[in-house]
Amino acid sequence: MFTGIVSDIGEVLEVEQQGDLRARIGTRYDVAGIDIGASIASDGVCLTVIATGTAPRNWYDVQISAETVSKTNLSRWRAGTRVNLERALKVGDELGGHIVSGHVDGVAEVVAVVPEGDSLRVTFRAPRDLARFIAPKGSVALNGTSLTVNEVDGTDFGINFIPHTQKATTWGDVAVGDRVNLEVDTMARYVARLREWE
Repeated sequence: MFTGIVSDIGEVLEVEQQGDLRARIGTRYDVAGIDIGASIASDGVCLTVIATGTAPRNWYDVQISAETVSKTNLSRWRAGTRVNLERALKVGDELGGHIVSGHVDGVAEVVAVVPEGDSLRVTFRAPRDLARFIAPKGSVALNGTSLTVNEVDGTDFGINFIPHTQKATTWGDVAVGDRVNLEVDTMARYVARLREWE
């Protein structure tokens, strides 16, 4: 489990198709403290560490199944791609964002980016089957970042990115046309499921 509070901006160092997709991600994390089999949310996708190393910089390797590639934007990863990283929660960690599973529901598209003072107002278009789970003042995880929804209009929804979020994550690079990993709030998913049984 994760909270959507990004703790490092990693960089994709290598991507290779080896049956499954295999990626090497550079990080500032101390890889001596990362166990093989550990989970790291990489752009919001819970991935299992299969190898680590320190040369020429700290890195970890992951394998990505075809199912994961089909539900996320990871097919666009190339050497040099910057990614939001978060280590899995430990007992006693602060829950600063919201509960995030790292199981991406689909891909949203950036349809507008408008500066508002020092902040950015970004409008996203969600897949139609996921839009019903997104509500004003509710939570979503986008590329692994816990965010509050400002407004919703059909399948479109708006998020405000303050300067800190732009600097501490990859959101400072956002552009129209970007495709981003979307995980809807777990509570919204369960409420919708319960209503189906009413």
